[in-house]
Amino acid sequence: MEIDKKIIKKLVEALDELKKSLKGENLTISDSTVEEEVEISKSVVKSPIVGTAYLAPEPGAKPFVSIGKKIKKGETIMIVEAMKTMNHVPSSLDGIVKKICVEDGQPVEFDQTLIVLE
Repeated sequence: MEIDKKIIKKLVEALDELKKSLKGENLTISDSTVEEEVEISKSVVKSPIVGTAYLAPEPGAKPFVSIGKKIKKGETIMIVEAMKTMNHVPSSLDGIVKKICVEDGQPVEFDQTLIVLE
């Protein structure tokens, strides 16, 4: 694969011009996808699989959990659908729901925080 030297030269010149125009300015780069740190790592329930999270057993039904609800270990907190299979996600500990970190129908990753407990 041959690289066109003219294109490379134009890119370098454009970067030099950008560098000169930004000289003296403070740039702040932030990553908005960084999850909030939780004080006690054991107070979260994480997704056991990749899939789509559903907060209720069916559309229009009452959600499994809500903020302020007291839940027990083993109680279903939501469903994660993976490959047309509905997987009930149980709570790994007792507690009161402090924060629900996903929305209904949102895709979730393995080990993503689903809820935070007090």
